[in-house]
Amino acid sequence: YPSGNLAVIVAREAGRFTCLVQEDKPSNAAIQAVFQSTGRSTCYHPNGSVWIHMNIHGGQYLDQAGNRVRTWTWPSIRASPGPPVPLSPIFISLNRHVGVRILGQDKIAVSFLAMGQQAKFNVGTRVQGSDMDRLPQRTPLGEEQLLLLAFRIRIRQLFDKLRGCLTFPSNEQWDKIRPPAYLSSQALKITELCEASDVSEEVQSLVRAIINT
Repeated sequence: YPSGNLAVIVAREAGRFTCLVQEDKPSNAAIQAVFQSTGRSTCYHPNGSVWIHMNIHGGQYLDQAGNRVRTWTWPSIRASPGPPVPLSPIFISLNRHVGVRILGQDKIAVSFLAMGQQAKFNVGTRVQGSDMDRLPQRTPLGEEQLLLLAFRIRIRQLFDKLRGCLTFPSNEQWDKIRPPAYLSSQALKITELCEASDVSEEVQSLVRAIINT
């Protein structure tokens, strides 16, 4: 950084690399992002909560309160049930000098800009075919897990409706309030998981009833 504090560290060992981004502090600097060539990467909000988390299957984007805003799967991954969720390009600023751009599994860049000088680090990676063969297959979810996920979404729907009622006390405004996009996508994902899991039609109908009440 212009202050002289270390900003980005890239370490290599046994053919693998790790890239760390630190905050601009002379000592006890917090880690703002970690990128590994194994496919696991995490970026953090200024308050320390997880901002973006990625692995060999895909990734998720969370707000500062820990709520999931969006998820995606990499196009080359077919381990998860249901259709893949495409990635929309992501651009975030970890601080005044360091930004992260995510365009694909192998198109992830950390950019550093200070005093008219710029440096870019390609921290993306792509799982090779031989590695894909060793990926563990995801076990289909059981009845209890599916019902738990459905109730979780229902609770979030109720909290969102309550927040809308407090924001717009007039009854005329309630019908105009739409649920957040992430809740709709999560509800759709659970429906797809039900269809891909070996559960009875009765359980599938119950899950749909919970999230669509």
